[in-house]
Amino acid sequence: MTKILLLSDSHSYINDRILDYAQQADEIWHGGDFGNMEVIEQLEKIKPLRGVYGNIDEAKIRSEFPEVNRFLCENVEVLMIHIGGYPGKYSPLAKKEIEEKAPALFISGHSHILKAMFDKKNNLLHLNPGACGKQGWHTTRTMIRFVIDGEEIKDLEIIELGPKS
Repeated sequence: MTKILLLSDSHSYINDRILDYAQQADEIWHGGDFGNMEVIEQLEKIKPLRGVYGNIDEAKIRSEFPEVNRFLCENVEVLMIHIGGYPGKYSPLAKKEIEEKAPALFISGHSHILKAMFDKKNNLLHLNPGACGKQGWHTTRTMIRFVIDGEEIKDLEIIELGPKS
């Protein structure tokens, strides 16, 4: 059983509340737009960090994280792309990756809109944790935590961190 904290679009913002949730996870996954290396360093001090770079991330971050991250967590294949869209509206890159080999779990960020949707056509769960940072047009900062147990994705919980201001 692996407890995951999923966040995205921190845009250089991290605080004790996010770090407290990170302490409770086994792994931290970030859907891109870290904003700076400080966010990465603080998260990596706590737990293993997986992620992708986002459109605002500088060259140093792009050298440490891929654009497309495909990996196995327990028996669940995961695909992560920052600008990925969502079921029925995938980005060209996400559509190509999903058509080549659909994962069980597809994660994206970028939109700052929290989504948890099942894609019946591709038989996958799509998650976008919204934005945990203070930059962007969202009004509430959000993250998601969940558990992967073998082949099962369960105990999905939306975390509201409060207003971005």
